[in-house]
Amino acid sequence: MTELDIIDLGLIEYSEALSLQKDLVRERMNGGPRDRLLLLEHPPVITIGRSGNEHDLKLQEEMLVKRGVAVHASDRGGKATFHGPGQLVAYPIMKLENKDAHWYVEKLLEVVASLLKEYGLQPGLKDGAPGIWIQDRKIASIGVSIKKWVTSHGIALNVNTQLNGFEFIVPCGMPGQEITSMEKELGAPQDFIRVKDRFIQHFKRVFGYEEFQARTRPKWLTMLPPKQEHMEKMQAFIQKMHLGTVCQSAHCPNMGECFSKGTATFMILGRYCTRKCRFCAVEKGTPLPSDPQEPGRVAKAVQELGLHYAVITSVTRDDLQDGGADQFVQTIREIRSLSSDTRIEILVPDFQGRPEAIERVCSAGPDMFNHNLETIARLYPLVRPQARYNRSLDVLSYAARYGLPVKSGLMLGLGESNDEVMRTLDDLREAGCEYLTLGQYLAPSRTHVPISRYVSPEEFEEWSSTARTMGFKGVASGPLVRSSYRAEHFFLFAELEKDRVQTAVI
Repeated sequence: MTELDIIDLGLIEYSEALSLQKDLVRERMNGGPRDRLLLLEHPPVITIGRSGNEHDLKLQEEMLVKRGVAVHASDRGGKATFHGPGQLVAYPIMKLENKDAHWYVEKLLEVVASLLKEYGLQPGLKDGAPGIWIQDRKIASIGVSIKKWVTSHGIALNVNTQLNGFEFIVPCGMPGQEITSMEKELGAPQDFIRVKDRFIQHFKRVFGYEEFQARTRPKWLTMLPPKQEHMEKMQAFIQKMHLGTVCQSAHCPNMGECFSKGTATFMILGRYCTRKCRFCAVEKGTPLPSDPQEPGRVAKAVQELGLHYAVITSVTRDDLQDGGADQFVQTIREIRSLSSDTRIEILVPDFQGRPEAIERVCSAGPDMFNHNLETIARLYPLVRPQARYNRSLDVLSYAARYGLPVKSGLMLGLGESNDEVMRTLDDLREAGCEYLTLGQYLAPSRTHVPISRYVSPEEFEEWSSTARTMGFKGVASGPLVRSSYRAEHFFLFAELEKDRVQTAVI
């Protein structure tokens, strides 16, 4: 049986989801090994299928845009439909093999119907009107596209959607058609996450899938367990200081080694990230306001631990106007006020590419500026759907032009080709990046991007040699390497290199 990769994209713009679909459909057409099920929500948007036109809109497009509703033409079947938060959208990307389109549509409708029956509803179909109905009220829309026997687009189920968005269209080309939701029919709020989980189970059952299982880890990824007393001591200290570490939040495989040495990578700006990157174990959710006392606590921790080199990172805070730049600045200042000899590396998000935020952080004078590219450009929509490849390069380029030592990192094993890695390393060098980390991607859970392959230590060593010949001054490359792993060695190398250049000039 073909494996199924379940991809939960969360809330994502329609155009971004469409671009990702096209990439994954192309990959599946070209012999990609797995079917995929994309689950997501869209911000308010109206999509018009192949059999629809502008007459299916009750307002002109410019008026809809002013109301915050985007409009997109789509190559799926059907007429106009509305998507918005609280609506579960499923985009299966499947190779039908010997099955036809009618079989596929029937099975997709069966998935939703069986889910609704589980909740005690009585779903039905209507002749000549695609979708799922509760009596005369439409609760789910379907619109699919099939090219070379690979499916795209899919089905949308109203869970707890704000239904007033449907007032802007003629649903199904049927004036006056009433639209409903699970919440409205059941008369009570519905747990969207639970509905999504049950949808997955029904989908796998109806289509006969087993969820993708990751390959057995090779022996070189096996590590000796850390000493419990070292772990407990460091964890108690972090808890006492009311701080977070990326070591814990990201499930770093080197946590035991670092904690045993009395060091950690501090994570500021709370524990919840506003993005839904599909490689990262850091918790997603709505963050609390930034804590003005946090920089002082980080500085105190650095002082008490006697750190000669401190690494500060953060969750991504797209909810803040400056993306959290000021919190980085205050943290650097507080550390320097208590531990003037401590060198500071910052591992920053992209601040949505805002030059004023990047400039503010650079002006604080960190000793190493780190921003991870993470993967190749082609995989960004799948791995980092809310990030932009070129935007991350621009962040690195800005810091390099500012005169800071610049560092970045890539994960291998996500499905990249060697040529794509080479192009990415070229892009990093052109952006002014001089220090590089390369490590094995390890999926934190089944809902994250699955591992494409395990890269051998010998291949990592080859990449290290290649990167050095390209002009990278410092390279850490290995299966368990992470962006802040043994970061002090990079800085010492940078200092030695700077001294060498200055001596040569004299």
